[in-house]
Amino acid sequence: MENQDINEESINNQELNNIQEEAVSGENVTATPSAEELLAEEKDRYIRLYAEFENYKKRTAKEKMEFFQYANQDMMISMLGVLDDFERALKEIAKNGNASDLQGVELIYQKLKNKLTEKGLKTMEVKAGDSFNVDFHEAITQIPAPSEDLKGKIVDVIETGYTLSDKVIRFAKVVTGN
Repeated sequence: MENQDINEESINNQELNNIQEEAVSGENVTATPSAEELLAEEKDRYIRLYAEFENYKKRTAKEKMEFFQYANQDMMISMLGVLDDFERALKEIAKNGNASDLQGVELIYQKLKNKLTEKGLKTMEVKAGDSFNVDFHEAITQIPAPSEDLKGKIVDVIETGYTLSDKVIRFAKVVTGN
């Protein structure tokens, strides 16, 4: 047992000596960098830091523009229900009401729609017969196509779709033919 402890101690001492020799020989191999090398290294660090800062400025400016562009998105989405109600009211008044009521409601509807358009809201132009596009349309249901040319195309538009600064905020709800 005692021999084993002495053996382990001598092995540990040898390992310690080897590590110290490697450290000493490693120090002799590496030379101190010259002034030009240090200057080049610092210049490189400066250029990289400057480029990183410029990218940061561009990214924050872009994020700020996007924030202001889409800041009123929630308000616009909530106003879409009001626009839908106006469209339904206009259809009903056109069927049953008199011309002066229709004209008054239509005036208010156009004023509201123009104000929302000024803020970036755009109506998607979707008609029966257009090709179905997943990026802009949401298929509510499929029906047998009334004609061969309407297979896989839009048959009817249920709800109007809207975009806000080229970003879809409500997909057009459509019926497709199969």
